[in-house]
Amino acid sequence: MSASSMLDKIRKKQSRVENQGLLRRRHAISVNGAEEQNLDLSGGLSLTQEGKHYLNFSSNDYLGLSRSKVLIEALILGANTYGVGSGSSPLVTGYSEAHLVLEQKLCEVTGHQAALLFCSGFSANTALMKTLFDSSDRVIADKLVHASVIDGLKDSQAEFKRFLHNDIASAERLISKQAPSALVTESIFSMDGDIAPLAALSRLCKQHHMSFIVDDAHGFGVQMPPLVDATIADIQVVTFGKALGCQGAAILASQEVIDFLVSNAREYIYSTALSPANACVALAAVELVNSDFSRSKKLNENIDYFRKQCEQTGIKLTDSQTAIQPLILGDVDVTLKVAEQLKQLGFCVGAIRPPTVPQGASRLRMTLTAMHTFNDLDKLVDGLKSVLHHHEI
Repeated sequence: MSASSMLDKIRKKQSRVENQGLLRRRHAISVNGAEEQNLDLSGGLSLTQEGKHYLNFSSNDYLGLSRSKVLIEALILGANTYGVGSGSSPLVTGYSEAHLVLEQKLCEVTGHQAALLFCSGFSANTALMKTLFDSSDRVIADKLVHASVIDGLKDSQAEFKRFLHNDIASAERLISKQAPSALVTESIFSMDGDIAPLAALSRLCKQHHMSFIVDDAHGFGVQMPPLVDATIADIQVVTFGKALGCQGAAILASQEVIDFLVSNAREYIYSTALSPANACVALAAVELVNSDFSRSKKLNENIDYFRKQCEQTGIKLTDSQTAIQPLILGDVDVTLKVAEQLKQLGFCVGAIRPPTVPQGASRLRMTLTAMHTFNDLDKLVDGLKSVLHHHEI
């Protein structure tokens, strides 16, 4: 393909996606602008785009730890001790004591034997799936499992089937037909905010001698007691960019599984390791969420309050009991217009469209944090009421 034909193909595809209201664009956030206005930046609540300030209901920083003084000090100390980068892949000289200590702490709090660090949850999931499975395997997964899991399973060439979302009977039917090697689900689903029937799925896997793999990205650190540990899952994937407020991810499993991944996971072997300074931050975050439950308690109070206020106002949320609060609007154009009008009122709320969610399931994805106040939540409810009334929703 020539350069001109390639660009022509790109332009046509971009034009088609834009006409469907599905084109993705980046918008840079200015922190300095907000600081100059003396806005409360705790937990990333206030953000600035093109000189205008917004109250942020789009962040996965559920506990507000990205602005924690404890984590900031851990980053400074880690950088002063190890430098700002790891310098090479983990199997050369990129694996430091900071990584080892973090892995040991993760094992301590989850009960798994061993851990393996990655720079992102996406790379951890894809590496796990494509390394662990091959064309001789059958794997089943929840219908709404994350794109990183789907991509990894496709790359593995395993036979891959999906059961109805959070439906034990559907999973059992597939197991009886497929005799799979493993079952994969999330703990808290990223777009719906609902929680998987983890105990029931774990029992099902044990009964059929299958491995149970849980992507715990949106649950780890935010749910106390934890939704997932070694008693529930054979393999657990955790990310640091959500409740822990920093960066990176880890696969937690038996020593045998981790040793296999060290020797065979190409994303791990051929990538520069997570920086030791980031490992120090993640360690501080893990220690903090396992010793101080006040932020988790405040988050749960905010969730209860927001849902009650929405119910009293007639705003029909899904039944999510987590920080992820979806309002399904269905139509792409309506969802974009509602999100834009909320932005004009000073609220940053995610407008989630296909292919992230199924056709006809476009939604506002509002994420609550421990740093929001009841006053913040009241303002959002008032804004939603005004905009939805305008659209007769």
